[in-house]
Amino acid sequence: MQHRERYNSGAKWESIVGYSRAVRVGDRIYITGTTATDEDSNIVGVGDAYAQTVQCILNIERALKHFDASLENVVRTRMFVTDICRWEEFGRAHGEFFRDIMPATTMVEVSKLIDHEMLIEIEADAEF
Repeated sequence: MQHRERYNSGAKWESIVGYSRAVRVGDRIYITGTTATDEDSNIVGVGDAYAQTVQCILNIERALKHFDASLENVVRTRMFVTDICRWEEFGRAHGEFFRDIMPATTMVEVSKLIDHEMLIEIEADAEF
C-alpha cells in the first residue's frame, strides 16, 4: 500500500466522525466534503449561496496548499447543495475559481447537510 499523508483542518467534526480534511496517496489528493466554515468552525455567509461556495473553495485551496498543490491540480469537484434552484449562485462562485481549470464537476441537491445553515458542501480530487 502506498504512503498515506493526511491533512486535518481542525474542524470540530473531524475528530467526532473520524476523518481527515484531505488525504494524499501518491500523486492524488482526495478532499472530503468541505463546507463554508472558518478556522473556528463557524459558518461563513449564512443564507448566502455565493459566499458559502467561495468559502468552501478557499478551504479546499488551503488543504491543497498543505500538499504543495493548488486549485490548478483539481480534476474533479462534487457540489452537494440544499436548493438546486440557486444553482446559478453556486455555479458563479465555482466558475470564478475554476473557469480556466475546467475540472469535471457535479452538482446535486440533497435534503440537508450536517448543519441547517449550510447550503453547500464540496468534495474535490486533485492530481499532480
